[in-house]
Amino acid sequence: MATTIAIPQAAPLSWFRRALRVIPGILLLVSVGYLGKFLEQFIGRYAKAHHLTIPNIEYVLWAILIGVVLANTVGVPEIFRAGVNTYDFWLKTGIVLLGSRFLLGDVLRLGAVSLVLVAIELALSITFMTWLGRRFKLSEKLISLLAVGSSICGVSAIIATQGAIEADDEDASLAIAAILALGAIALFSFPVIGHSLGMSDQAYGLWAGLAVDNTAEATAAGALYSDTAAKTAVLAKTTRNATIGFVVLGYALYWARRRQAGEIKNKAAFLWQKFPKFVLGFLLISLLATVRVFDKAQLSNLANLSRWAFLLTFAGVGLRTNFVQLKKQGIRPLLVGAVGEVVIAVVTLGLVLGANRLIGS
Repeated sequence: MATTIAIPQAAPLSWFRRALRVIPGILLLVSVGYLGKFLEQFIGRYAKAHHLTIPNIEYVLWAILIGVVLANTVGVPEIFRAGVNTYDFWLKTGIVLLGSRFLLGDVLRLGAVSLVLVAIELALSITFMTWLGRRFKLSEKLISLLAVGSSICGVSAIIATQGAIEADDEDASLAIAAILALGAIALFSFPVIGHSLGMSDQAYGLWAGLAVDNTAEATAAGALYSDTAAKTAVLAKTTRNATIGFVVLGYALYWARRRQAGEIKNKAAFLWQKFPKFVLGFLLISLLATVRVFDKAQLSNLANLSRWAFLLTFAGVGLRTNFVQLKKQGIRPLLVGAVGEVVIAVVTLGLVLGANRLIGS
C-alpha cells in the first residue's frame, strides 16, 4: 500500500503570497500620494511663472481629494483593497518616525498638558455621547461604541471595544460609518475655523489632536494647517490613544457585570493587549533623538521617511471614504455622532484657547 506524504506549505511561500496581495494597493497609495505632491508643486511653479496669486493647496489635501474622487466614482477594485488597508500601518510608522523630531522634554511637557485636557475630553465625550444616544433611543452597545469612538481614537477604538463587549457587527458598522463621515467633515472644517480664529500652530494642533477622532484624520487636519500643527496634533492624539486600554477595560467590565460580555480574568494582560504599541516606538525614537544617537543627516532622513509614510496614509484616508456606503448606514447614529462631535469640538476649543498661554511658554 502506497504511503502519501503530506508536504507542509513553506512559510516563505505563504509570506510571499501575502506580500503579492498588498503590492497593488500599496502602489495605488504611492501613486495617489505622489500625484498629490506633483499637483502641489506643479501649480506652485505655474503660478510663479505666470505671476498669478493662487492659494497654495497642500499635497495633503490633494492626496485626500484624489482618493475621495476615485473611491466615489470608479471605486476601489478588490485587487487594491488589501494594500489600501495598509494605510494604518503607514500611519503608525509615520508616528514612530516622527518621534525623531521631538526632544523627550518637549514630549513630556506638551504631553502633560495634553493629558490633563484628554482626561477632561474623555469624561465629557463619554458622558455626553451616552446621554445623547439614550435620548435618540439607540441600542446600549451602539451607544458604547459611539462613546468610545468619539472619545479616544475612532475606528480603532470601536473595533477594540466591539470584541471586548461582544457587540453586534451591525452596531460596529453603524458606529464606524458615523465616525468616518464626521472625520471627513473635520478635515475641511477645522483648518478654516483655526485660521478664522487666528490660532497658533501649537494651539490648533492640540485642538485637532483632542477633537478629531481618527488618528489619520487628526494628523491630516494638523498637516493642512502647518508642519508644526501636524506634529502637535500627532502628539496630542497619541496621548489620547494611550488611554484606549483603560477605557475599553472599563466598558468590558461594565458589560461583564451585566452578563452581556465575557469575564476579564487578567486585567493586566488585557491592558497590554489593547495598548497601542506604536506609542512606545514613538517614545523610544524620541529618547534616542534626545540623547543624540542620531546625527543631523540621520534625523533629516527619519523626518523625510515620516512624511512619506504620512503621504501614503493621507492617500488611504481618501480612498476609504465612500459616501455612498456611509449613506446606507442610517441617519440616527450619524446625527448622534454629529451633535456629539460639535459639542466636543466647541468645548475642547475653549479648553485649548484657555491653555494657550501655558502651551506658548
